[in-house]
Amino acid sequence: MKLVNLSIAAAAACLFATSAHALKSDDRNIKGNYQVEYTKAPGDVNSFAEMFSEGEVYGRLRSNAFLWDWDNEQGSTDALAKTRDNDMWGLGGSLVAKSGFYHGFGATVGFYGAMQVLDDNTVPGNTTNFGKAGKDMYHTRRDGTEGGMGVFAEAYGEYKNGKTDVKVGRQIIDSIMLASNDTKMIPNTFEAAVVENKDIKDTSVRVGYIMSQKLRDHQSFHSLIASGADSATLSTDKTAYNDDSGTHKGLSAYNIRTKGGGDVDPEMVLVTATNKSIPNLKLDGEYIGLNGFFNTAIAEANYQIKLNDAWTLTPGVRYLRQMDDGAGKIGGAALNGNVTAASAKGYTNPTSVDGSIIMARLVAASGPLELSAGYSKISDDADIIAPWRGFPTGGYTRSMAQVDWIANTKNWAVKAVYDFGKAGLVPGLLVAADYENMNFDDAKMLAGSSTFSDRTIFHVDAWQTFKALPNTEFKLRFATITADPVTTTAVPVTTDYASYNEYRFEINYLF
Repeated sequence: MKLVNLSIAAAAACLFATSAHALKSDDRNIKGNYQVEYTKAPGDVNSFAEMFSEGEVYGRLRSNAFLWDWDNEQGSTDALAKTRDNDMWGLGGSLVAKSGFYHGFGATVGFYGAMQVLDDNTVPGNTTNFGKAGKDMYHTRRDGTEGGMGVFAEAYGEYKNGKTDVKVGRQIIDSIMLASNDTKMIPNTFEAAVVENKDIKDTSVRVGYIMSQKLRDHQSFHSLIASGADSATLSTDKTAYNDDSGTHKGLSAYNIRTKGGGDVDPEMVLVTATNKSIPNLKLDGEYIGLNGFFNTAIAEANYQIKLNDAWTLTPGVRYLRQMDDGAGKIGGAALNGNVTAASAKGYTNPTSVDGSIIMARLVAASGPLELSAGYSKISDDADIIAPWRGFPTGGYTRSMAQVDWIANTKNWAVKAVYDFGKAGLVPGLLVAADYENMNFDDAKMLAGSSTFSDRTIFHVDAWQTFKALPNTEFKLRFATITADPVTTTAVPVTTDYASYNEYRFEINYLF
């Protein structure tokens, strides 16, 4: 399909012709990442029975449609089908039950489901993960094909005492590196014990002990770090291990067992802290540690400056440091796991995951308009490991569905958000558009230790709600990616199958 001209015209129409980006109901908001925020939840009760009789059940119905339009289609056989145009449509939803709190104790259980309504019937049956645009919307089966699913993604007990909140069980965790990222159908969740405390004035501290992760298209919880290769032949069981776009393929279950002799299912320690004690200054810190693999520390500061009665300017900086603790020896410095003797020249130390990112941004806001510009530079050491749906460069440079934290990558991005409802122009409409330029290291591409080539991304989101349709939101997403051809020395041929257009249309209804 050749839809480039139509794509640009549609995006321009949305941006220039077309309420808050979150759907708001009486008891919930839906954030821009489609995570649910509960604004009205059960409180304290007087008996064990009232925990349930005074509890609440929250429902959500979703429709997701995807269209993937490759600039150059690679072929029609199974082996080449990953770069064929495709489309998918699915329906799903969730029921989340929250109890009241008796002597501080409560519980939450959430069931999520999704089913295929329509997919591309021309796709060969044994083609794995063909529906790239719809990836994560359905259940990924053992062979990589997709199907309907249902899962209790949330099931945790909770205890509240003063300004301390403890959650134990299956739960959503949001930080810089971990996120639910519920933009498809079912959220990314974790089995964990998490304690949050706000006793210190203007400060929030959270400590988590995380045992496992369930990716959005998986029904079972599994290793936080291992990818799906469990034998010498690297055969893949996509249901048992990580197969997300940010997964380090060199950290396969097989490599972990044979090269490191470590635990395929390591626990993670998470520590986050936020402080707002200085007026207009927000400080954030985060630490994650997986014993025997690596540790990551992040520091961030954002300071808001009032320029006049209308405008504010907020400069922000974030620094991320990844420290090797055995992962480099097991899987190498590259996320694609291909740091061999022939390709080692692409990395300073091919057997270490020591690495870092420096990021900066400026955000200007006035009424319904927000403008931002961001920059990120990844050190020429190792790719950053982040397979938990949080994005190391999120809020600074990352655009939709992009991995821009490969070693020696330089990225810059600009973004505009305009709330037409707040401006009194079009009730219920908000539009966000961004443009990102990603400059990857050609030496790594030529060496075969990276499959990314330089590219630009234009992406636009448009949200619309109507008073006549309460608790309902319509969202249109569009992205066009223009990527340079990929050339490798291992296979001395240039391929030009990395550019594409992507379309998404989603409807959400809360009940």
